Amino acid sequence: MSAYINPNLLLDTTGIEPGHVVWRSPSNLAIIKYWGKYGVQLPRNPSISFTLANSFTETILDYGPKQTDEDGIDLQMEFNGTEDVKIQQSTHAFLQKMLPFFPFLNQLSLKIRTANSFPHAAGIASSASGMSALSLCLCSLEDRFFGTLGDPKTFDRKASYISRLGSGSACRSIFPYMSLWGEYRPVEGSSNEYAIPMEDHIHEVFKGYHNAIMIVSSQEKSVSSRAGHALMEDNPYADARYRQANERMERLLQILKDGDTQAFCTIAEEEALTLHALMMASTPSYTLLHPNTLKMIECIREYRAQTGHPVCFSLDAGPNIHLLYPDSIKEEVQLLIDSELVPLCERGFWIKDWVGEGPEEL
Repeated sequence: MSAYINPNLLLDTTGIEPGHVVWRSPSNLAIIKYWGKYGVQLPRNPSISFTLANSFTETILDYGPKQTDEDGIDLQMEFNGTEDVKIQQSTHAFLQKMLPFFPFLNQLSLKIRTANSFPHAAGIASSASGMSALSLCLCSLEDRFFGTLGDPKTFDRKASYISRLGSGSACRSIFPYMSLWGEYRPVEGSSNEYAIPMEDHIHEVFKGYHNAIMIVSSQEKSVSSRAGHALMEDNPYADARYRQANERMERLLQILKDGDTQAFCTIAEEEALTLHALMMASTPSYTLLHPNTLKMIECIREYRAQTGHPVCFSLDAGPNIHLLYPDSIKEEVQLLIDSELVPLCERGFWIKDWVGEGPEEL
């Protein structure tokens, strides 16, 4: 953790004019799932994810010289246009922890305005997009004031590292198309401390993948991802799971390189159901699946068996189905969505998403 600690990043506030930075950062969908951690947000197994495009958080960070001599973070915050005490408290705590990495934050008054393009806390990795957007804003501030992160690779790596400290999966949202997080020896440069881009390791077909997010429920989850990770410590299947994740990673990386969309379906669905099986095997046990989640799974598998199309599902830590398919069959799959899946969604609501090119500074 000491790699990015820099007590010299302090400002002469007499010359600081008020300003702002704005980042839009996407959520991501893990195909090999990360479930279980140790230390300070370090993963028990490597994970690899699609970077999404249409499910994102947009964060505006306004700043100016602090007007008081009080020590600590001076923060105002709006989420989706309103004040949210819970989110403000968690963001304040995160920024307080960031002072060793960005000590100049102690010299500024900050206002954060952030909004999601999708339902919050419904299992679409809102923490991934939110924390990555905020971390990108912090890195932009550092580079604006000190010119320390001008190299794009250096910037992205620090943004991924900082994102991880707020939400483990957030570190994967920094890169386009796909990214890998967690030490996995066959992949050079992989690390538990930050994610790395996998754009050059995947077939073109996966860069054009679609992800239709079928909203079974937009309600906040009954068990948070943070609590779910903690329950893995006593899960009797944890060690076997971590070995399994590494074995599946080996298979998936070859599938991604070859462009084998049918084999991709097998692993994506195995991993989705393994994630929820681990929840059901926790103590106390719990499930985030809803009846309509299971109905959608049956529809998708029946459709694939009948048509031979490489259409599959994934699940994040929630009840909502991520329908994955290549661009070449998008018209055919749209018929499935309209006729079979939309009627099973909450109020017919779904999100049209696809594999994206990563965050954007606005």
